[in-house]
Formats: sequence, structure tokens, C-alpha cells
Amino acid sequence: MDKPFQSYDDTSDAATCAPRLAALRAELAKRGLDGFVVPHSDQHMGEYLPAYAERLAWLTAFTGSAGAAVVLADKAAVFVDGRYTLQVRGQTDTKLFEPRDLVAEGLQGWIPGNLSKGAKLGYDPWLHTAHSVAHLKAAAEKAGGTLVAVDRNPIDAVWEEQPAPTVTPAKPHALNLAGEQSEAKRIKLGEGLKQAGAEAAVITLADSVCWLLNIRGHDVPHTPFTLAFAILHDDGGADLFLDPAKRNPELMAHLGNSVQVHNPAQFVVALDAMKGKSVLVDPSTAAAAIFDRLNKAGARIRQGADPCQLPKACKNPLEVEGMRKAHIRDGAALARFLSWFESHTAGGELTEIDAAENLEGFRRATGVLSDVSFDTISGAGSNGAIVHYRVTRSTNRTIRPGEMFLLDSGAQYPDGTTDVTRTIMVGEATPEMRDRFTRVLKGHIALATARFPDGTIGMQLDSFARRPLWEAGLDYDHGTGHGVGSYLSVHEGPQNISKKPVMQKLMPGMVCSNEPGFYKTGAFGIRIENLVVVTQPEDLGGERPMMGFETITLAPIDLNLVEPELLTVEEKGWLNLYHARVRDTLSHLLDEETRKWLDRATRSI
Repeated sequence: MDKPFQSYDDTSDAATCAPRLAALRAELAKRGLDGFVVPHSDQHMGEYLPAYAERLAWLTAFTGSAGAAVVLADKAAVFVDGRYTLQVRGQTDTKLFEPRDLVAEGLQGWIPGNLSKGAKLGYDPWLHTAHSVAHLKAAAEKAGGTLVAVDRNPIDAVWEEQPAPTVTPAKPHALNLAGEQSEAKRIKLGEGLKQAGAEAAVITLADSVCWLLNIRGHDVPHTPFTLAFAILHDDGGADLFLDPAKRNPELMAHLGNSVQVHNPAQFVVALDAMKGKSVLVDPSTAAAAIFDRLNKAGARIRQGADPCQLPKACKNPLEVEGMRKAHIRDGAALARFLSWFESHTAGGELTEIDAAENLEGFRRATGVLSDVSFDTISGAGSNGAIVHYRVTRSTNRTIRPGEMFLLDSGAQYPDGTTDVTRTIMVGEATPEMRDRFTRVLKGHIALATARFPDGTIGMQLDSFARRPLWEAGLDYDHGTGHGVGSYLSVHEGPQNISKKPVMQKLMPGMVCSNEPGFYKTGAFGIRIENLVVVTQPEDLGGERPMMGFETITLAPIDLNLVEPELLTVEEKGWLNLYHARVRDTLSHLLDEETRKWLDRATRSI
């Protein structure tokens, strides 16, 4: 196999925390700062970061995709959400960094009780949104301290082996995949700017820039981004601030004359030139430094949502069809893997890394795999209970009979992004395993079959997936669904399905995950994840048209873990119909041995 897309080397070492923390504190003291806030972000507020921007991981050894730390002279804390409560304790030095709840408490809850009166708390304005800075400022002032912006990140000053920024060629994203010309998108959004009274919009999110201009790149692991800023004008023209090393004749011809390309250093110059102009900027996604420059320049800032996010989330028909094709291709690769997995686990010699590497190999065999869409979560037994577990050579364990195996993986194909989780029983399941798995399945089916009117938000549907678990006094500490991009980020907004009151309504063409789960610490983890597309409103004979979900992931659900007596007639019907569709769609793409396995795996119950 070619060089794998993911590494299983250990990238964190708690032993590095002490010297790195000491070096940072010394640097803060030189600058007259009493503390510093370290977010998990880059200038584009991305979830998955280029190596040079992994400052939180460098300092704390915590490698999760969300979190933050606050370092004071005499104490430090690292904040994570429910996905990472187990992982953070296994990675960081908890004597130095106290793990805290990012959601329930957050930095704004911890700082007032720990920052000394009169203290100066530093932050990098390019790594925090305007919204987050407002919360930090309020927390520091509540403690009697001051929030101070730094000109240069102090971690960069002490990180001796910090990697250089990644530079890869930017490439056009073909019209038959994008479904709409960049010029058409820009003119449409430009009209929206005029209607909102804005002359321009600053576009900072990498997925927005890539979607707007129909370009892609490989500046970020597992996500086809080219990292750049853009300014969209109300006439549909745009300025793109892109490293010259990323440019090529094909790209420049694709961008055309209405997109002016500049060096990245010119971005702040362009912001400084916005005097008197009405400029739309998203305070929830744009760096605070951008607001600082625009305010200083005398621009008239209009705070509002990134204009690309909603149209990007509502996939056009060509994008939806591409997602369907990608999932058929991916489903066939996953079926080959699952058949192979069953035949190789009886001896108890297969490891978590073996499984992840072979799955990547089956996806590579499609001939069109661009990358995996995230580091594969390959967790056997108790490792499966770590929600976002990442297998490394030191944590790698054998997949033994009598254990559950949780496999959460995805792929990036030019026509679509996939994300699928299956929980597989190796050997005989216990009654408890079957009960918990079937309750997760019931929740999955409830969400998959939901019907809802226009205006429904994800939070209103979240309890559909949780109810079977709630009835047994159980729950899970992650969202039920996130948006997924079209050959873009595997996690995208503005929609989601969770307990959080995100007010974005679900709209036709949006792709979301459906992934309820259950995790028993030290024992096993369960998650069943398919991707679904929000369907067009349909007249069901009632008073209002209703939308629903089309499931596009195609992979067997392990019947060895299903307790049929817990399923209703309707739930059995859904499972049998889903398995029939999996079988009918994939069989002609498989060899005879895998077809026979698929027939057994998708049998009716």
C-alpha cells in the first residue's frame, strides 16, 4: 500500500508538559503577562489544524479536535467536552493541567475564580473569534483582571521545532462536482450583501473560501482545504489572499478576471483600506484581530452570519448525487472490509491498527480515494468507550473474542465525503451488550424515520434518538448529528442535531450524521452512524408538508448485537428494508465471497 493517510505514531507525551509549561511561563513573565489562553484553533478557526497550529497539543499533550487551556503563574487548566473526558486524562499531566468541563463550566466560568485581581491575561487575537473574546474579557474583568492582546503568540516564541505552515497546490473543483459556477455563487451572494446594506464580506472559514471559489487543496490533514482569506464584494467580484506557492496556471484560469489574487500579507492591508465601507463579518467565526483592524480603519462593521455557510450546507442536486455515489463506492469498500474482518478475528490476533490499515486499503482500492476524512476511531473493548479514541502504537490492542469493536471512519472522494460508524461483536454478546446496542439502534431508527415541518431545528429532533436510552436511565455525552460537507469538512455547520439550542432550521439538501451511542467506561462503546440528507417537503395528506431524512450510508448493522424482542414491528421492518437496500445496491460491486457474506449479514429478522 502507498504511504498511509494517517499515522499511528504517538504524538503526545505527558512528560513534555512540565518543560514546555515552564518555558511558556518564563516567556509570559518576560512580557509582563500573568496568564495566557491557548485555544484549539488557527487563523481560520478550523477544527482540524495544520501541524504548525497545534499549539494546544504541543503544550498539554492533549490531541483532541476541540478544547482550550488557561495557563496562570501558579496553576493551569485544560478544558474538554464530553467526547474527551477520558482521553484528556490519559494524555496530559493532570498534576500540571487540571481537566475541566468545556461546556458546563467553560473558560468564562473558571477564570473569575482563579485569575488574581490586577492580573493581565494574554490572548492571541488571531486565534479567538470576536464572540469568544467578549466572553474572555467579561470573565477577566469579573476577576478584577485585564484581557490583553499579544502581537506574537508566546508559544511560537518557545516552540523550538514548530513546523512550517503547509503549502500545497490549490486546485479547481470541477463544475460537474460543484454543481454551480463560482461566478453564479458570488453574484447571488453579492446581491444578498446589497440587500443587507453591505458593500463587502470578509470570508475567513476555509470551507467557505473553498466552496465560494470552487477550489480545493491539501493544507490540512484529511480535509481538502486550501487555507486562504477572501473578501467578497457586492458586485460578485472577490479578492483572494493566497500564497504564491499554491498558485498554478490551471487555478488562475479557473478563478478568472473577477477574482483578484494577492499575497497573504496583503490581507491586513486590504482590511486597513476599508475606511467608510460597510463590511459584513461573522463574529462567531472570524478572528477578533479582523474586527480590531476594521474598527481601527474606520470601516462600518455589520455583524452577521458568514454568507457562504447556509448555501454551502444546502447541497444542490449534483452535490447530493455525488454524495450518493461516494457512499455506494464507500459502502462496497466497507463491505469488503467487514467480510475480511470476520474471517480474521477468530484467532484473536487482529489489532486495532491492523483493522484501520486494512480498511484504508480497501478504500484505496477504489482508485479514487483522496484521503480519509479523519483519523479512524478503531476501538476494541474498553477503548471503544473513549468516544473519540485515536489508536496509536502504544495504545494498540488486540481485538479479542467476547469484545465489541467500534469502528468510526470516513473517506474523502472528489464527489463526496463519508462518515460511518459500525459496532461489531467479536464472539458472543452478553445480554447487556445486546440490550444497549438495540436501544441505540431504536434511537437511530427513530431519527431516520422522523417527519418534521419547515422551521424544525436539530435540538427538537435530538430526543428522538435518546428516548430508548432514557427509558433505561441511560444517555450519551455527544451530539446526535453534525453537518457534513461535499468534499469538504466532515464536520460543518450551521446545522446540527444535539441538545444545544442551535437555531438553524433543517433545510432540504443538508447532509447530517445520525449517530446515537452508548459508552460503558472500562467495558465497551456503541455507536451506529449513517449520513442522511434532508428531503424536500412532501404532502403526507395532513395540514402541512413534511420533510424527512434519506439515509445515504450503505453498510450492514451487526445483527449479532440485535435483540429482536426489543424492536417493534415497524423497527424490524425498517431494518429489513435498509439491509435489503444495502444488499441490492452493493452486491454487483462485490466478489462472490463478499456477496455471500453480505447475504448473511443483511438477512431478515
